Amino acid sequence: MLFDLDGTLSDPKIGITKSVHYALQKAGIIESELNELETLGPPLAVSFREIYGFNDAQIEQAIIDYRERFTEKVMFENKLYHHIPALLANLRQRGYLLAIATSKPTVFAEQILQYFQIETFFDLVVGSHLDGSRSAKGKIMKKCTAFFYPRTFEPDFHLLRHPELQLDS
Repeated sequence: MLFDLDGTLSDPKIGITKSVHYALQKAGIIESELNELETLGPPLAVSFREIYGFNDAQIEQAIIDYRERFTEKVMFENKLYHHIPALLANLRQRGYLLAIATSKPTVFAEQILQYFQIETFFDLVVGSHLDGSRSAKGKIMKKCTAFFYPRTFEPDFHLLRHPELQLDS
C-alpha cells in the first residue's frame, strides 16, 4: 500500500510555505500572505519555474535557500494527522506491506517519519534525490512497484494523465 507523506499522513503546509517564503525573500520576491503561496504538490523546481518564472540558476539557489530553512525547522512545524499511527499499526497487523512514495527527497522523508516515530511501519521509503532527479511521482511509484513486484508487475496507473505524475526517463 503506497502513501504519500505530505497531505496524506501529515499536514506540512505551514513549514513548506514558510520555507518557500524564506527562499523567495532571499531572491528579492516579497509575498505578504503565506496562504497565497501555491507551492504544495508539485516538486519545488516546477513551482519556482512555473509560478515565479525562475531560470535554472535561480531555481538551484532557491532550492538551496528553501532547504536551509527546511532542514532546521520544518519537521517541527509539520503535524501528523490524527489517528495515523493507529491506522498504520492496524494495516501492519493485517499483513499489508506499506511504502512511502513522495516527491520530497528521500532523506527528508525518512527524517520526518523518524520525528513522528512511525518509520518502523514502512517497508520502503522512495522519494526524489537531493539533486532533483526522480522527482516525478510516476517514477517514484514505478520504483515502489518494482520493489514489491520485481518480476512480473506492470503498473497500470490511471492517474498518469496528470502532468506531475508522468513517467519520464
